[in-house]
Amino acid sequence: MKLVIYGGTVIDPANDREAALDVLIEDGLIRAVDKPGSFLTAGDTGIDASGLVVAPGFVDMHVHLREPGFEYKETVLTGTQSAVAGGFTAVACMANTNPVNDNGSVTRYIIEKAQTANLARVFPIGALSKGLKGESLADIGEMVAAGAVAISDDGRPVMDGNLMRRALEYCSMFQLPISVHEEDLHLAAGGVMNEGPTSLRLGLKGIPNAAEDAMVARDIILARLTGGRLHIAHTSTRGAVALVRQAKAEGLQVTAEAAPHHFILTEETVEGYNTNAKMAPPLRQMGDVLAIKEGLRDGTIDAIATDHAPHHRDEKEVEFDHAANGIVGLETALPLTLRLVKEGVLSLSEAVRKLTFNPARILGLPHGTLSVGAAADVVIFDPARSWQVVPEGLRSKSRNTPFGGWEMTGKAMTTLVGGKIVYTA
Repeated sequence: MKLVIYGGTVIDPANDREAALDVLIEDGLIRAVDKPGSFLTAGDTGIDASGLVVAPGFVDMHVHLREPGFEYKETVLTGTQSAVAGGFTAVACMANTNPVNDNGSVTRYIIEKAQTANLARVFPIGALSKGLKGESLADIGEMVAAGAVAISDDGRPVMDGNLMRRALEYCSMFQLPISVHEEDLHLAAGGVMNEGPTSLRLGLKGIPNAAEDAMVARDIILARLTGGRLHIAHTSTRGAVALVRQAKAEGLQVTAEAAPHHFILTEETVEGYNTNAKMAPPLRQMGDVLAIKEGLRDGTIDAIATDHAPHHRDEKEVEFDHAANGIVGLETALPLTLRLVKEGVLSLSEAVRKLTFNPARILGLPHGTLSVGAAADVVIFDPARSWQVVPEGLRSKSRNTPFGGWEMTGKAMTTLVGGKIVYTA
């Protein structure tokens, strides 16, 4: 079937394209991208993208889909419904399910659920350690054979340095990245938010930046020792940004991501004991926010990932100390990223690159591009569309967002996966 997207501005950083162009899709693939009017003829099916941006579908390398085991928070179906509503055509889901995704059977189960949902593409990330216990390596080879695209104990740090070393060495055999949740549990012990003036004022135990910085430093040293591929998940401190910058200058295989809440919000969002501002790593201070923005600007931070972490309201509507960490993020990532464009931190093309080609490259996926022959995973978004975040209106099964009531600018209007329209606003 022939489909033409016409009248829009194509932004495809993988091919250095940013111009008024039409896109021809046939049999689920990008067949051609050329000047306006090149393809559409009488009787063809077309999508009018006038005034809109046509980009590769976004790739989120860090989400929690909660299935199997926590279907009351999210399922693969509802998570991918949320994804395509946010313009994401591919998501990589973390292993902290129940049972943990630490073997090939769970990996295959997630993939089968995604095939049934038939919305965004889902790429499981396998656990680094059995049961996420940090004691012994999981069945990494088995998970890779089943379809895992990376390894991570996300949600928990790997406190055993020798286990981390062995993981980096073993994953090198597969050219597989290890995504790390960096937190020294001894330095963070008992902490529920960032350590700073706000934690003192609220009487809450704080987590110092050093808890993240120390682990990032250790793992960069281990990446240097082993030659392994290290990916720093949800970077939140100025120290971590500086360490990654230095590692890249050395030529190490180190990459990093940042989540929108870490470049938009500060620790002050916790005021009023707002449990929707409780994260791991926690929201930091303005100096850290500015450092992350600079890291995004200068290329130290490669990708923008949501760390989409749905929780049931009963897990958030409790005392702050007992509330679960994390927020949903798939449907607010685009407008929050576009704030960086408005501030002059990133060009629109650079912002799209960090949502598409860069995360796909880190995970070794053939997505995040409008190259001829690539799967026709496309988002058409309106960078000027204003809307208000109404938590009850989100497609995710959960509503835990600190952005409820916020006025946003920028919205996905149409999302296609494999040439099939899976979402329209």
